[in-house]
Amino acid sequence: MRLRPLVTATAVTAALVVTPASAAPAGRVLGYVANNGGGVSVVDTATNAVAETIADSGGSSPYMAAVAFDGTRGYVTNSVHDTVTVIDTPTNTVDKSIPVGRHPAGVAVAPGGGFVYVTNYGDGTVSVVDTATLAVTATVAVGPNPDGVVVTRDGTAVYVTHDVVGPSKVSVVDTTSNAVVTTIDVGSTPTAVAASADGKRVYVVNKGSDDISAIDVATRTVAGTARVGFVPHGIALSPGGTRAYVTNSEFDSVSVVDLTAMVELRKIAVGDRPISVALTPDGASAYVTNFGGNTVSVIDTASNTVTGSIAVGQRPVGIAISFVPPAASKLVAGHARLQPRLLGFSVRGLSATLTEKHTGTPVTGRKVVFRTVKGNPLCTATTDPSGRASCDANVALLVGLSTLLQGFTASYAGDDEHGGAAAHGHITLL
Repeated sequence: MRLRPLVTATAVTAALVVTPASAAPAGRVLGYVANNGGGVSVVDTATNAVAETIADSGGSSPYMAAVAFDGTRGYVTNSVHDTVTVIDTPTNTVDKSIPVGRHPAGVAVAPGGGFVYVTNYGDGTVSVVDTATLAVTATVAVGPNPDGVVVTRDGTAVYVTHDVVGPSKVSVVDTTSNAVVTTIDVGSTPTAVAASADGKRVYVVNKGSDDISAIDVATRTVAGTARVGFVPHGIALSPGGTRAYVTNSEFDSVSVVDLTAMVELRKIAVGDRPISVALTPDGASAYVTNFGGNTVSVIDTASNTVTGSIAVGQRPVGIAISFVPPAASKLVAGHARLQPRLLGFSVRGLSATLTEKHTGTPVTGRKVVFRTVKGNPLCTATTDPSGRASCDANVALLVGLSTLLQGFTASYAGDDEHGGAAAHGHITLL
């Protein structure tokens, strides 16, 4: 999606919302906001506050366009550096920057998670990235100014919009041959695109004709058109597929569209120059990036009212929301010493160090429980800035010397940010 002359070499596509395959006991629903001024703001939707900001290339690389997910990875296009930045979302760290084509704009992940498709606005191509190797395996010529991109539910086709002034087309790419198999006439200057959860429809935002086109996937023809506001940019669909939320960038509003009747139901006033929109997995809230206000508006979809505004980075563009599982943790137990005492024993120097498995970063302020191998409680300690928890324990005689000499277990129960872990440590006599 090409922005107006206020910004050059910038594009946005519809944000994808990914839900977990099954209910998880822990985890967070996070929003990722790509800021044209630099960095990705991570919004915790439970608190509607920025939890942290992710930066690539020492913070000097501005993120320009879109965000998509494959479960535990986020992919962010960067039009300035011609790359896609790969984010490990449980730890919110940058894993890699993948070179793609000129001025990458939109990004979409195949339903199976095996491939990522990136539109390269500057050279009329789509880069196909293998998520196993994080390398480009194919480049597909699609035509001028490719912008928005989405993969159909069955993974067989990729729909690409072309940000060309006047009546334009959507290219359909076959994912087996990685070639354009047909084009579909839509409205003027198409930009963002979204696919319905049932796989039957693809919806295209036409910013030049102020409407959205509904494409029937089976026939690859336009099945309907709905008018929206002035210069629409982004689109997100409700989980049930009955509503679309479309940002109107020059009207400072979001149109709510009934997708069955293909008619606009109402407009919701948001911030200055809204660009992209994404919904939470349960569909209860919509989050809108306001390019001109450096904010994200939060919409309650039941009442269709704005319930909050979140300050993010400069000139926010793309946004995606995803369930993010806890980061895998690693616990390494130490070596304790056993000293007999009257009617019992003293165990000195019980310890364990808790870190993120992916990054090795210490996990601080978490409770670690120490027990004998038979489950007898020893002591509990909290991890310090280095991730180390340590304590001493006085143990009753009835626990038994042989039990203590079998060692101890250290365990961390886990929480929404970090998964549980356990380890075995040794106990020896002084």
